[in-house]
Amino acid sequence: MVITRIFTDDAGDPQFEQIQVSLTGKGKIGSLSDAFPVDSLTFRTTGENYHFHVAPARQFIVLPDGEIEIVTSIGEKRTFRRGDIVLAEDITGKGHKTRQLNPGIRKSIFITLKPQEK
Repeated sequence: MVITRIFTDDAGDPQFEQIQVSLTGKGKIGSLSDAFPVDSLTFRTTGENYHFHVAPARQFIVLPDGEIEIVTSIGEKRTFRRGDIVLAEDITGKGHKTRQLNPGIRKSIFITLKPQEK
């Protein structure tokens, strides 16, 4: 399964990359990834655009509907649609902004990961 990760590079600039989440066949139940240690799950509805900000925590963002554009502070743009998953790890640096591409209210699911051990 391919997801898009947004992270902060050493210069403080947000970057996008595609990452592959490996799945293993488990018979009739399908294919599963390894478990991710999570802290919380939050549902959100919004019709807003968000100016430059960093992610409040490392989190997966699942888009059950709607369409958004994420723009980094260096101008790189990506469009995300229903069913897409973003791993937001740009918790420091210059951040990104989010623009809604369809009118109305969109839904998001935020799955906050447990803090990484140092």
